[in-house]
Parts: sequence; structure tokens; C-alpha cells
Amino acid sequence: MESVLKLGIPKGSLETATVELFKKAGWQIGISSRSYFPTIDDDEIKCSLMRPQEMAKYVERGTIDVGIAGRDWVRENESDVFELCEMVYSKVSRRPARWVLVVNGDSKVQGPEDLRGATISTELVGFTKRYFAERNIPVNVEFSWGATEAKVVEGLCDAIVEVTETGSTIKANGLRIVSELMESVPVMIVNKAAWADPWRRAKIEQIATLLQSALRAEGMVGLKMNAPGDRVAAITEIIPSLNRPTVAHLHNSDWVSIESIMPEKEVRRIVPELLKLGAEGIVEYSLNKII
Repeated sequence: MESVLKLGIPKGSLETATVELFKKAGWQIGISSRSYFPTIDDDEIKCSLMRPQEMAKYVERGTIDVGIAGRDWVRENESDVFELCEMVYSKVSRRPARWVLVVNGDSKVQGPEDLRGATISTELVGFTKRYFAERNIPVNVEFSWGATEAKVVEGLCDAIVEVTETGSTIKANGLRIVSELMESVPVMIVNKAAWADPWRRAKIEQIATLLQSALRAEGMVGLKMNAPGDRVAAITEIIPSLNRPTVAHLHNSDWVSIESIMPEKEVRRIVPELLKLGAEGIVEYSLNKII
């Protein structure tokens, strides 16, 4: 097997966030509007740009060795792939996407079982058919090309299965969520033959480790300061940290240097307290990765 890993980059809502995440992890990806093959500054990786809805299909076939797609589309296609890890992008959303069963606000439907013989419109046709079949509820499931909420509002179907985060758009259209069918987050998926190949597996693990470390660093900062030695206990008591703050004595001095990693939102709370305890030279710095 040639020593080039075929990587799928999701086109659409995850595209920019994925490129930015790879940048933080150490890879520069360039995307052109006239090409489906992004450039990357790694001779061991070849990129392809494709819709997340199709990613699992191509990973299963081996056209792509590894890619990122929503778990919902992996399940929709019943793809025989290895799901390596979750890739929850804070720049897209920390909330999982929820696929929900929705009816008109004045509908008498209270649960999936009340939809026997009904017509349901959705993009997630395969998953929806299996969901109702597993519960022995006969329904007619139609593919929706978009504007799915409007179909149930206009009476073109009895219910819809639609994706949402907060449900606010659904409520705004006078609709009601009957039940939640599935939660979905972006996941890294791997072709099983590629995972069995030692070189490809090592390369995939390298990428996964660095992407996960970049995700862990989001919203986190480093904070370092100098302080009198007799204030160490009081200062370290109030400093958030991944484990414990690092304390090092300054050369030929009774003072120490204290350093910690913490959520960025904690800095505004803790800095005034640190100043009261005698800390000086407080420096905040950004993080690319936490490994």
C-alpha cells in the first residue's frame, strides 16, 4: 500500500471549522472554490472535499481512509466503518444536533405509536424507516429536499423528522416536538482496512491525537505570575488548573513563579484576587494544544 493517507474534509457547515482545527493542530489546509481536492502541507496526506452526508459511504468503500462527518449520517447509511473519536467543535456548537419527531402544534399525536399509517417527511430516510420498523409502527417515509418544516405546516405530510439544537425554530413555526430520536455530534470515522494497516493506523492516530489536543485547548489559556514565597499556599488554593499549578523558585530570590492552565472565562474572576494576594507580572497566553 502506498504511504499516502486519504483524508476527507467535510464540505459545508463544518468546513471552515475543520480547516481552522487542523491549523491549530499543525496542518495548513488550502481550499479553492474551483477544486474538490484541498492542498495540505503534509506529503503523507491527500485531501478530498465532500459532503458529510456521503462521507461514511466513501470511507466504507476505501475511497477515503479517514474523514469527519456527523454521527447521524453514519447511522443513516448504516456504514461499516470504525468510529475513532468525537470531534465536538466549539466554533460550530457544543450542543449535539438532535433529530426529533415533529407534528403540528394542534395535532393529537402524543407519541410515535400514534403515527401508524402516517406519512413522515425527512432527509434522514433510512434511519427513520428503521426507527419505526424496530417498533413495529407502519409508516410511509418520504425524502425531503429541504424546507421540511413547511411540509407539515402545509399538510403535505403528517409529521417530520428534523434536526435541531434548541428547538426554537420548530416552536416559532407553531410545531411541536413529539420525541427525540437521536443525538449527533461530528465524529472521526476510519476505513477498517486502513485501520488494520500499521502505517495508516499510526498516521490516523497522530492526526486524531493532535486534533483532540487542539479541541481540548479551546476556551483554555495559560496564566503565569510571580509571587512572594509565603503566598504560594494562598494563591495555589484559588487557582483553577488541569491538575495542580506549577511552582518554581526564582533565582536568588524568596519569590516564586506560578503557572497554571485554566478556562479563559475564569481569568476575569481570579486576577483581582491574585493581585490582592501579592501576585505580580501576571501574563495570560493562548494555547493551541493540550496533550
